[in-house]
Amino acid sequence: MPRAKLAMTTKGENLLFLTDEQLRLAIEAMFFAYRGFTADPDRMLEELGYGRAHHRAIHFIHRSPGTTVNNLLNILGVTKQSLNRVLRSLIEDGMVESRIGTRDKRERHLYLTEEGAALERQLSEAQRGRMRSAFRQAGPEAVSGFRRVLEEMMDPEQRRQFRGSRDDVS
Repeated sequence: MPRAKLAMTTKGENLLFLTDEQLRLAIEAMFFAYRGFTADPDRMLEELGYGRAHHRAIHFIHRSPGTTVNNLLNILGVTKQSLNRVLRSLIEDGMVESRIGTRDKRERHLYLTEEGAALERQLSEAQRGRMRSAFRQAGPEAVSGFRRVLEEMMDPEQRRQFRGSRDDVS
């Protein structure tokens, strides 16, 4: 199998050259891990007639109460039409509240209602539980390495958004 041109180093260890087969296995592991990571929330969302787009909107509205529709569009990278469909259902179902901006009346600011916050807690707890268990099994070095790999896979703008949106947790 030909060797990939990618090399990684860790704390003084020798270079580890990844083969195409090792990279393929990592890609497949990500696919299966993502299926596991989303399985519990998907079941909860399905009962409400929601999908992953609803979950992402709820997550980021929770992380940044009062965020604007335009900011959410930028974070999610979806079309305005797609986001409007998602927001319309969340607002109609009483999960999200949309308030007109005080400085700019054209802006809509988004907040989770009590019911929306309760759903967000359920969805997040399912995912935190899975992540917590995986991180405990893998160990502390794997936790920081995993996050580093994920950040390096992001485009620069996505990395900037991620770093700007998170709490200062190392």
